[in-house]
Amino acid sequence: MSGTYSHVVIGAGAIGSAASYWLTRRGAERVLLLEQHDLGHALGSSGDHSRIIRRSYHRAEYARLTDAMFEAWEQVERASGLPVYTRTGGLDLAPPEHGGDARLDVFRAAMDAAGHTYQDLTTDDLRARYPQWRVPDGTAALFQADAGIIDIRRSVSAHTALALAAGVELRTRTRVTGLDVRDSSVTVRTTGGDVEAGALVVATASWLPELMGDLGLDFRLTLSEEQVDYVAARHLPSFTPDRFPIWVYHGADVHYGFPVYGEAAVKIARDMRGRFVTVDGRTHQPDPEETARSLRFLAEHLPDAAGAPLVARTCVYDMPADREFVLDTVPGHPHVAVANGAGHAGKFASLLGSVLADLLTAGTTTHDIDLFSLDRPAITDPRFPTEFSLHA
Repeated sequence: MSGTYSHVVIGAGAIGSAASYWLTRRGAERVLLLEQHDLGHALGSSGDHSRIIRRSYHRAEYARLTDAMFEAWEQVERASGLPVYTRTGGLDLAPPEHGGDARLDVFRAAMDAAGHTYQDLTTDDLRARYPQWRVPDGTAALFQADAGIIDIRRSVSAHTALALAAGVELRTRTRVTGLDVRDSSVTVRTTGGDVEAGALVVATASWLPELMGDLGLDFRLTLSEEQVDYVAARHLPSFTPDRFPIWVYHGADVHYGFPVYGEAAVKIARDMRGRFVTVDGRTHQPDPEETARSLRFLAEHLPDAAGAPLVARTCVYDMPADREFVLDTVPGHPHVAVANGAGHAGKFASLLGSVLADLLTAGTTTHDIDLFSLDRPAITDPRFPTEFSLHA
């Protein structure tokens, strides 16, 4: 394989497929999308059916991006004819023994700063509105009406199909083995030959460290193999998307879950179970102990959902030390952009793709992405302490 392209995108997952599509919307005429595996593989962070989309976030920078996030998905749905977003509403819950109402203040502050609306629910309010829940007295809840589900698999399909229809060239089973970055161009070395490009997007998730040296980058990226479980609820109709929202339970562990979607089951997981792995050391094998932990949570708090386990799946969180996104051009090389989702970017994938397209076609973006820069301390300081909490 050889050739010259205006832009090469490495990685055809949620962010890379979005970037390739949005580049065509910004006028790029010769775009190549490279994927080392088959399209739609489940070896990284873009597999399975669903991801949470919400406005309740731990920082105002994220909350302020959510209007543009929802708008990007609306454009993709209109262009593709494929529904990607399902609105269910969303709950953040905090029991009294783990901070209760005060535990939710960080989310209120972020949404207040962004001008988003939400409702505070008392324990009695929660029980009346969603009798599926069994929670201790004093549990606080925050409801946000726009929250719901992004079908991550459909999103990759939609972005890729739209990109291909616009003339993007896709090469699967093509591994990038190295990069030669020059002042205004890039050579991408692959298992199928060298490719020349005027600009480059690197959206390779947990495989980013393999290319860091050639990009002039050197920061810590921690990989954690996470697990989700689908459980055949005892009474499925009580957990359909029109009757039950997505939720995040901020206890000793942060558990989160979904109504029935994609499988005839509810979905539950523990955020940051912390099974740290290397790229070659991941197992892709679910852990029965993690399934048992999730079943215990359901039995205690959502007993009508506590049925038989149906299927378990794994994915990988790839995280800088502060667990914030990376979304920036490489210092000294404005024609090379890097994205990393930090284990929570599914909901933002289309917007992140459009920002990458902005950076490489206009040289700037209207969105505030300073928090995600490559020159922040979590990237530049090898002694920066890890902080993997507050995301779900």
